[in-house]
Amino acid sequence: MSDPIKVTTMAELAAKGEKPEVLFWIGCIGSFDDRAKKVTRAFARILQAAKVNFAVLGNEESCTGDPARRAGNEFLFQMQALQNITVLNGYGITRIVTTCPHCFNVVKNEYPVLGGHYEVMHHSQFINTLLQEGRLKVEGGTFQGKNITYHDPCYLGRGNNEYEAPRAVLESLDTALVEMKRSREKALCCGAGGAQMWKEAEKGDKEVNVERSEEAVGTGADIVAVACNFCNTMLTDGVKAVGSEGKVVVKDIAELIAEAGKL
Repeated sequence: MSDPIKVTTMAELAAKGEKPEVLFWIGCIGSFDDRAKKVTRAFARILQAAKVNFAVLGNEESCTGDPARRAGNEFLFQMQALQNITVLNGYGITRIVTTCPHCFNVVKNEYPVLGGHYEVMHHSQFINTLLQEGRLKVEGGTFQGKNITYHDPCYLGRGNNEYEAPRAVLESLDTALVEMKRSREKALCCGAGGAQMWKEAEKGDKEVNVERSEEAVGTGADIVAVACNFCNTMLTDGVKAVGSEGKVVVKDIAELIAEAGKL
């Protein structure tokens, strides 16, 4: 790993009368889940390497309210959303990037009704832009001879019709991309969407994440690339359940790029 990650809060920037190029919205799972924190750090290192002037809200960031709305608690959603919008508008934020498709979807498509109007990017889109602009360069030799399969997150794919950016990022690596039979608009959910992450499974023949993991492992891929921390959790558990732990690894695209770039 290179130099320590330098992260500035919006409060610190505002005190100097400055604004960032982009606000990095970390999200709940990216802030508190130990596995997801690795993705957060990887993306922060990417931003640092590309010399992106970014900031975070720190303690001023609250849950977007997405899980509450999906679970049917509209009152709690609006309370959380309005709190965040007040903070964001107070700082004059215009551009936001996040590693979470759920945060991406709700801030991009549902916050405007409540007064929150921002340019919102998923980290796969932002990384792809950095690569295209030449601000970020990676060497994919680390993955030479490896096969990668990519799992489309529901809220990024079908929810926002973004299928190309993550694949373009993966194609920058020296590896082969193998698609699952159910991919893009026909991709199978990891099993966490619609607030299912927070409840016990209902009676059935098989867990959704196990079904999806069987498909991923069945491609013969060495790596299952994901672009969502919820998908990361569900597929990591699924790979274990199908007996492929140690043979197949699940990694976020930010981790793969950080590794390839030796960041």
